[in-house]
Parts: sequence; structure tokens; C-alpha cells
Amino acid sequence: MLQESSLDSINIADIARQAGVTRSAFYFYFENKAAAVAALTQEMYAEAFAATDVLLGTGTPAERIEGTIRGLFAAWDRHESLYRAMLEARATNPVVREMWEADRHSFVEPVAGMIRAERDGGRAPDGPDATVLAAVLLELNDRMLERLAADGPHPRDDLVAAVVAVWLRSIYGRTDEK
Repeated sequence: MLQESSLDSINIADIARQAGVTRSAFYFYFENKAAAVAALTQEMYAEAFAATDVLLGTGTPAERIEGTIRGLFAAWDRHESLYRAMLEARATNPVVREMWEADRHSFVEPVAGMIRAERDGGRAPDGPDATVLAAVLLELNDRMLERLAADGPHPRDDLVAAVVAVWLRSIYGRTDEK
């Protein structure tokens, strides 16, 4: 249904009918349609975590960061309608907003750990607190995906290149692959 309509235009009766359940059965499991959308996001988050695994893997910094950003784009492609509905639900539902923030925050420590490891290994210079930097870089990723959802004016490859450059400069102080 999300592929054909916005979350706002879908009503509970239609969802229940499509799922083959009663409205009361729907409300037994979900407080509202925003909560139902939030429940659908687990696969999307699993794919985002898989993209983060690329960041923590092997290869040059540029390869790992670009692989992660491209992995996020690929996950967005597979779940475009759900992502758009989640943005809509996040804007109007405090419970969904809290869940969104908690899920995004769960990425902070793995990224901060990677930044600390790169600094400890002499591959990245000292800089801002790794946890704060990781949170800011993840906010950038969120914003990039929001621009994609809003059909922003920049081509995908340009967005990827710009986000990769920001990550590389922020962590390594450069964009080359040394």
C-alpha cells in the first residue's frame, strides 16, 4: 500500500482489509499506523547494519566508506516506500521519533569505535571526540537519505562522492586513499 499511497492517505480499515484482519486485531498489535510502519523497519535497519559492517571491514578508508554509503543507498532503493513512510511517521509520532533516534544511535558506537581504532593505529589524526564525530557523520547520512526521499536536485553519484569526501576529511583529514 505504501508503494501506491502516502502513509497519511492510508486508513486503518484499508490496512486491516489488506492484511485480512479486523480493525480491532490491528489495534491489538499496533497503537496506530505509524507504529505499524515502525514495525516494518527491522529489515531496513538490518541492511543498514550490514552496510556499516563494510565500514568496519578491510580495504582502504575510501573503499570502506564508499562501500558503506553505497550500501545505505542500496538499502534505501529496496525500501524506498517504507523509508518515505517512516519519515512521515517520524514527523508526526513521538513514539516513532524515539524509535528512529534509538535505532540511529545504535550505529554511533560501532562508528566511533572505528574512528578510535584508526586514530590509535596512526591512520587518522586526533580530532573531535570520536562519539560526537560519529553522531554528526551519521546525521549527515540521515540527511542525505532524506534528500533522496525528497527527490533532491543532486545526482546520486554526486551525493555519494560528497558524503564520502566529508567522511574522509572528517576522520582522516584528507580524501586520498593512503
